[in-house]
Amino acid sequence: MYTILHTMTLDPTDLPGDASRTTTQRIVDAVTAAIVERRLMPGTKLVEQQIADIFKVSRTVVRQALNQLSRDRLVQLEPARGAFVRQPSVQEAREVFEVRAMLEGAMIRELCTRITEAQLAELRAHLAAEVAAVTRTDVRGRTRLLADFHVILAQMLGNATLAELLGDLLSRSQLISLMYQSSHSAEHSQAEHVAIVDALARRDAEAAVALMTDHLGNVERNLRLQPRVTDLGAALLPEGELP
Repeated sequence: MYTILHTMTLDPTDLPGDASRTTTQRIVDAVTAAIVERRLMPGTKLVEQQIADIFKVSRTVVRQALNQLSRDRLVQLEPARGAFVRQPSVQEAREVFEVRAMLEGAMIRELCTRITEAQLAELRAHLAAEVAAVTRTDVRGRTRLLADFHVILAQMLGNATLAELLGDLLSRSQLISLMYQSSHSAEHSQAEHVAIVDALARRDAEAAVALMTDHLGNVERNLRLQPRVTDLGAALLPEGELP
């Protein structure tokens, strides 16, 4: 449990109202973006005072942001130790991708029935931005764009709740990719996005769903989700060699 430090002195950043809420959200957005763009690694300690100094706010406001990030399952709060970027378990990783496959399969099927030419043009423009980021090895840019592709699809259905839910799942997916060192290349992901948009353009729902399912399955399969070797003999001896 965190202790409130500003009980005796009135700090303007502690005042209730829109300003405090906006600052809290700014911190939440900054931490989330740093995770999505792979600038914050799982297990990183989030020092309250350091964050307060960066954003020029009180530690109370920082705590509010960390509590929200904890509810979003991006940050873990540990009594007497502080806040850390979460380290998802193998089981959680599998569950997140299972939920994404169910959610995004239904989403892409529905979108096939109603996507407009203007929306297809928007997706093509997004794909062009992905290619540019991949070509210039812009790691932060391409990571953000590859994740945004999925949220844009949700937004095209006009369902804000779906887009928000998918955004949360994508943030958790980025943590999982960091934790388990995905070998699924940005180039591979980008090519799969192109195939999905091509299927949408043809209004081929079955192909679009299959491509999305394969895409998410490929990302998951390229995560190193197998438990680490804990037996010293097995780790040190070449395969099949006996002492």
